[in-house]
Amino acid sequence: MRDQLHELLKKRVQQCVSHSRSSIHTCPKIEKKKESLSGRSGEIVKAQAAGKVISVGREKEDVTPVDYRVHFKYLIKQKGIFYMEEEIEERTADFYKGVFVEDREKNPFKDSKEEEASPDRGVEEEERYEYEYDRMKAVQYAEKWWNSYNPAYKKFDVDCTNYISQCLHAGGGPMRGYPNRGKGWWMRSGNWSYSWTVANSMRWYLPSSNSGLRAEEVSSPDQLLIGDVICYDFQGDGRFDHTTIVTGKDASGMPLVNAHTYYSRMRYWAYEDSTAYTPNIKYKFLTITDDQ
Repeated sequence: MRDQLHELLKKRVQQCVSHSRSSIHTCPKIEKKKESLSGRSGEIVKAQAAGKVISVGREKEDVTPVDYRVHFKYLIKQKGIFYMEEEIEERTADFYKGVFVEDREKNPFKDSKEEEASPDRGVEEEERYEYEYDRMKAVQYAEKWWNSYNPAYKKFDVDCTNYISQCLHAGGGPMRGYPNRGKGWWMRSGNWSYSWTVANSMRWYLPSSNSGLRAEEVSSPDQLLIGDVICYDFQGDGRFDHTTIVTGKDASGMPLVNAHTYYSRMRYWAYEDSTAYTPNIKYKFLTITDDQ
């Protein structure tokens, strides 16, 4: 099975730099990535993949599922400028009587339910929290921990917003509101606010906060700076599922982002190649503001 998975990854790497779609195992996600790049005058010029089997499931009706993790690196050229995008995928391959038949990426946002209270929409508070947001420190933290977990913090199965909160805190964003989970933005003593860990709560908290960490909503992604935040409502149903942090810009000045849950680094902000993407997707673009 490992040999067949190795061959499959080899074909996916070849697909990244090939103009042919003739292979029976063409990966739709890679084609979407290439189409998106082509529309931005970019291309993948080199790709690498390293996989590791995580578990072999129980055989059922002669089909054995194998869960594995693969780390992709894409060297992208866009308008004469090069940058490296990285992503770690969690995938499942099915083998029928030991022969590979199907491979798919898991969707971590499908059917995920995160506990949360009603959004804190900026209750007036007398106490002020002066801070200056250090965007570079936030990005440095995002780069250091993009594919691992800081042991100083609790980790979650759906970890995207927890990771972004850590980045914002590393940039100087002050915690407030402890111990009320429905107020403020904090993680302390093994507990945390909803706004710290839940994507939908952070989406409402940042632009409505009038004390401590806060943000202003802007109308387009090119207005964002490094260290700013993008919120994603994949289904377009009004409940936001995912959060990323801007860690760079492409040759057209559009954001590249880092994220957790499924680790991504310098990924194009729109997530058009994500398994969670739908045509109904909605975004919120939030630029962090200082409080001095």
